[in-house]
Amino acid sequence: MDDLPLSILAEILKRIGDTGDRNSASLVCKRFHSAEGDQRGSLRVGCGLHPATEALNLLCIRFPSLRSLEISYSGWISNLGKQLDDNGLLVLASRCPCLEDLTLSFCSFITDSGLGHLSSCGNLRSLKLNFAPSTSSNGLLSVVVGCKNLSKLHLLRCMKVRSSEWLEYLGKFGVLEDLTVKNCKAIGEAEVMRLGFGWRILRRLELEIDSSYRDFKAHHRSSASGDFPRQHPPCDALEELRLVNCIFAQGGLSSVLGSCRRLKKLSLDRCYSLRNSDMISMALNSGNLRSISLRLPSHFVEPGTVNIYPSQMTDESLRALAHHCLSLEEVDVCFSDLDSPSAPCCFSLSGLLAVLHCCPVRSLVLERAHIFGDVGMEALCSSSSSSSSLEKLELIRCQEVSDEGLRLLAVFPRLNCVTLRKCLGVTDYGLQPLLGLKKLETLMVEDCPRISEKAVRAAARSASYAQDLSWL
Repeated sequence: MDDLPLSILAEILKRIGDTGDRNSASLVCKRFHSAEGDQRGSLRVGCGLHPATEALNLLCIRFPSLRSLEISYSGWISNLGKQLDDNGLLVLASRCPCLEDLTLSFCSFITDSGLGHLSSCGNLRSLKLNFAPSTSSNGLLSVVVGCKNLSKLHLLRCMKVRSSEWLEYLGKFGVLEDLTVKNCKAIGEAEVMRLGFGWRILRRLELEIDSSYRDFKAHHRSSASGDFPRQHPPCDALEELRLVNCIFAQGGLSSVLGSCRRLKKLSLDRCYSLRNSDMISMALNSGNLRSISLRLPSHFVEPGTVNIYPSQMTDESLRALAHHCLSLEEVDVCFSDLDSPSAPCCFSLSGLLAVLHCCPVRSLVLERAHIFGDVGMEALCSSSSSSSSLEKLELIRCQEVSDEGLRLLAVFPRLNCVTLRKCLGVTDYGLQPLLGLKKLETLMVEDCPRISEKAVRAAARSASYAQDLSWL
C-alpha cells in the first residue's frame, strides 16, 4: 500500500459512498486512515459527542477538509452527557476553515454568543437551525453580517427569533437564494416581506406558520394598517414557493404570487383569502409551471373572523392554469375536510377536467374530491391527451369513486403507479381487469376495507398493502 500513488488512493476512497464502509477502509492502514481523513467532506454526529467540545475538536483535526456538518441531538437526555454549547461552535469556527454547510438540530445550549462565533466562517453558504430555543434575532444578525456568502437559511421552530433586522440586511446586502421559515412564532408574512430587493435573487421560499400561533384578528389589523411595503420588487429568480397556513393580503403575498416569472413548483397549503385574481396573475406570468399543490383550507375559522378571510377561489383559477400553464405535469388537490357532496365547493368537475385535458399531467393526486367520481374517471379516460400522459394516480378518501371507475385503470396506456387510501367505494371487483396483466409497476392500497391483500398482490409487479381501520 505504501507504493500506491496518492491519486489512485484518492480515487478508491471517492468510490466508497457508505459511511460505514469508509470507516472500515480507514482501518486498513495508517496511509488509508490519513487519506480518508483528508478527503472526508461531510459528517453527521450527535449524542455520541462526549465530552462534546473535546470530541468535536478531535473530529476537526481528524477531518481538516470538512465542508458539511450536521449536529443533531434528537432523542437526547441528560444521562447522555452535556450537549454541545457555544464553546463547541468556537472550536468549529476556528478548526474548520472549509465549512460550507452547517445543520444544528435540537441544540438547546447554543445561544446568540455561539452563533456569533460562526460569523468568522467566511465560506459558510448554508445554515439550518432546527429547534434552537436559546437563539434569537441578535444571533442571526451576527451570522448574516459576518457570512457574506450565505445563500441558504433554514429556521425551524426557533421561538425567540422575533425581529426582522436580519431579513432586512439580507435583502440589502445578502446573496440569499433559499429561505425556509417553519413554525417560528413571531416570523410571519409581514416579516418575510421585509426581504425587500432580496426577492430578486431568491430561488426558493418555504413559509409555514403553525395554526396554533395564528391570530387572525391581529393579522387583519396589521394588514389593514398598511404593514406591507407599497411596492414589491419582481421575483425574477423564484422557482419554488411553498406556503402553509398563510394569509394573502394586498401588498403582501398576493404581490409575490403575481410577480413570479420563473416559477416551476407551487404549493399552497391551507392558505386563506386566496383570490381568483391572485391565481390568474400567477398563471399569466408563470408559463413554465411544472407542479402545483392546492390544499384548500377548512371553512371553519376563529369566532368573529368568519367574514374576514372567506374562500374566494373558483373554476376561474383552474381555467387560468389550463390556458396558460401548458407545461404542468403534477397536480395535487386536497379539498377541505368539511367538504362533502352536500356542502358547497369552490371547484367543480369541469374546472378540474379543464386542467387535465389541456396540460400534460403525468401525476394526479386527489384527496377528499367528492366532485371526482366515476364520471370524472370516465371523462379523464375519454380524453386522449390526459389519458395518454397520466403515469401516476393517487386517490385519498375519494368515496365517490366506485368499482366502475376503478376498472377504467386498465385503459390508461402509460399509467404505472396507483395509490388508493381510505377509499370505501372500491372492492376486489374493481381490480379484476388488472389481474395477471402486471400492467402496473406499483400498486399501493392502504386502509381500504373492501379490498383484499390477495387482489392487490395479483394486480401489480410491486404491491403494498396495509389495513388499519381505526380512522373509521
